[in-house]
Amino acid sequence: MNISIETTVKTTLTQAWNAWVTPADIMAWNFASDDWACPKADINLTVGGQFCYRMEAKDGSMGFDFEGEFVAIEPNKSIRYKLEDNREVLIEFFEVENGIKVVETFEAEDENSAEQQRTGWLCILNNFKKHVESKNN
Repeated sequence: MNISIETTVKTTLTQAWNAWVTPADIMAWNFASDDWACPKADINLTVGGQFCYRMEAKDGSMGFDFEGEFVAIEPNKSIRYKLEDNREVLIEFFEVENGIKVVETFEAEDENSAEQQRTGWLCILNNFKKHVESKNN
């Protein structure tokens, strides 16, 4: 089952793309809630390149590496990657009247409900929006 989420960011295509693929930016937005953080982001944005984003609870109680391999990249348009468990994720960037629409489509996993997954991924996407828009002020 695929799950899609989206948001519209009031920014330029270049700013949205760069915030998605730059380690310092990724560390600023890649977590679902304020009690979590992304202290490390390694990314090799090439087809066959790997990424590894460390996600940790700020209190140190838990953490995990979110990692995978890029399978297709169209600069300023889309990124497709495969996670360690072979689920695929597609991120698409569209210019719209009031900014950039970011659509993220991912294959659901079996451990958590579809709604839990949708909510968690959407929280991270909303952090992305907030981070990018704060850079414009």
